[in-house]
Amino acid sequence: MKKIFFIATAAILAFTGCVKDEIYKGPSSIDKVVFTPEAPTSHDAVTVTATVSGLQAVTSATLKYNGTDAAMTGSGSNWSAVIPAQPDGTDVSFTVTVVNEAGFTTTSDNYTFKVGDPATDWSKLKLNEVYGAGADEEKFFELYNGSDFPIKLTGVTINKDESLTWTGIDGEVVEPKGFFAIVGGKGTTPRGFSSGFSAKKSVLIELFSPDGTKLDQFQRGDKDDSGAWGASLSNNKGSWSRIPDGTGKWMITATFTPGAANSTDGTDDPDVKQ
Repeated sequence: MKKIFFIATAAILAFTGCVKDEIYKGPSSIDKVVFTPEAPTSHDAVTVTATVSGLQAVTSATLKYNGTDAAMTGSGSNWSAVIPAQPDGTDVSFTVTVVNEAGFTTTSDNYTFKVGDPATDWSKLKLNEVYGAGADEEKFFELYNGSDFPIKLTGVTINKDESLTWTGIDGEVVEPKGFFAIVGGKGTTPRGFSSGFSAKKSVLIELFSPDGTKLDQFQRGDKDDSGAWGASLSNNKGSWSRIPDGTGKWMITATFTPGAANSTDGTDDPDVKQ
């Protein structure tokens, strides 16, 4: 009888142990989700980190943002992934989902942030190169962005000889430390400038912000006796370029580089107003 009692007791304990093991199988808990930086600009990738707890190990974690899934890396309680830099003004919404070794899935609350660049520093937008020696479709004005953020050209204007010749539109942007060439005189290209431009006449080219503030200018020579631009000067078969880009004085360069860094070698032009 005593032997039967011990066998029965052992069976009950074994059964109880199995039930206990099943009781402790359940979903993991996502205790905390943080993202840095909390106020990202269009240059910032955002790192999302989730802190997870539970008796079962996490086998996978996924960051879901704006319709995109990104696998998170980590082990134990900390898992992370990166949201790539997004355009200025983008609203980002994301969650974290974890799956543990027991097969349970847990999804975090929804988190959001908005990408925001600082106000445009218009003082960093400069005329950087002008070329008027080729055919009309080759002539160009070039802009340079000396700031660390993109500059949208919507509403930016250029006057040539005190008359409007070009206005920026939506979608035209100068990237940070980048160049933007406006190619084609006399309307020879879809987004060129409307006026002519001669390498052997006096000229005034002025750059304005959308609110009408004058940002920069290139002036060669002066008005003629009648008070008009276009007085005859020596013919420059090269280009006028700032050396170095964006900040240097205007120099004559033998090569022209629309949309790219200027030559580092040039000669003075006494007719250019520095």
